[in-house]
Amino acid sequence: MPRVRCVGGIAVDGSGRLLMIRRGHAPAAGLWSIPGGRVEPGESDAAAVVREMREETGLDVAVGALVGTVERPGPGGVVYEIHDYAVTAEGGVLAAGDDAADARWLTPGELRSLPTAPGVITALTGWGLL
Repeated sequence: MPRVRCVGGIAVDGSGRLLMIRRGHAPAAGLWSIPGGRVEPGESDAAAVVREMREETGLDVAVGALVGTVERPGPGGVVYEIHDYAVTAEGGVLAAGDDAADARWLTPGELRSLPTAPGVITALTGWGLL
């Protein structure tokens, strides 16, 4: 199966809220997820996280440690291999952009009450973030 390397950025603010986006396009259109996307050829994971966070949330971030990795099925038998990194917001203005229909800081309770992309709650819970 072809594999596509992807990254995500997990930001938690001082109140324990998580930065999440509502996806504007497939896969998981309309569902809440961790901001992120594909790593471009020749791009490092860290550079991809910074780019994707800026594109989807309007925020500039510093990339920290790898939090966890998940695999999700994609169209045509492709497998998305998603590497999620801890990030710290360092600037910018929160605004949904690129393929994000919305972007906001959510408490764990708020996040659990919203429709989320497959596996998001399980991953965040397993990583001790929910």
